[in-house]
Amino acid sequence: MMEKWIESFLDFVTKKEIYGTIIILALNYFLYHTICIILESRVEKSKNDFERKKRKTIVSLMENIFKYLIIIIICISLLSIYGVNITSMIAGLGITATILGLALQDTLKDIINGISIIMENYFIVGDIVRYNNFTGEVIEFSLKSTKVKNIAGETLMISNRNIYEIVNISQKNQNVQIEFGIAYEEDIDKVEQVVTKHILPKINKITNVKEDSAIFLGVNGLGDSSVKYLIQYHCNRDSQWRTKREALRIIKQELDKHKIKIPYPQLEVHNETKVRTKR
Repeated sequence: MMEKWIESFLDFVTKKEIYGTIIILALNYFLYHTICIILESRVEKSKNDFERKKRKTIVSLMENIFKYLIIIIICISLLSIYGVNITSMIAGLGITATILGLALQDTLKDIINGISIIMENYFIVGDIVRYNNFTGEVIEFSLKSTKVKNIAGETLMISNRNIYEIVNISQKNQNVQIEFGIAYEEDIDKVEQVVTKHILPKINKITNVKEDSAIFLGVNGLGDSSVKYLIQYHCNRDSQWRTKREALRIIKQELDKHKIKIPYPQLEVHNETKVRTKR
């Protein structure tokens, strides 16, 4: 009984379709992971953080391309093993490709724009981007889509065909503008003097802020309860949020120090009392 079972098992595994499938899957699995290891080793050899992020983006794209190519190779190889006429099948791909092209127009746009993102260096993994009202860091990039994660941990997947609606706010030198309100009763000359002599020099000393880049742009608007002032400075990429927080802290401290009021909403309550008169 055991001998018949072993004989049946050997007959099964020695069939071309069985061992051929195992060999094809094993070889392609090994090939894909070897390529991934080689590509990822190039990321570790980056000279700086910007180059590392750029290489990581390209590696992510190349891994996706090789994944699809290997899947195609596996499918063709398996069909050939199982006796499917590949030649006649390829001959009929012309009509099939036309139908698929019409059905998958959006997917093709995603792939084309995915290649454009890399070629034009529109953004890379690690950049801060804004899409509509969603702002976050690019954490993953593929031929079809881009994943962005915001500070709250929420992840948004954006189709690459929407590339022209994505704003990269993580350039080499980031421009930061800060608007703040001052009460109408405060003297404009005094406010400008405090900003230029006390606030701007301290902002220029913040780490990653470009030297002497902080400037006072003047009055930027007249609000319902305050005069809007605007200052601007330049900083290194990926540091705009931290430097802005420090700059706002400096503005608040200096305005308080020089007794300049920052308006805030107030609720006025009137307590109506009734006066009784004697008759």
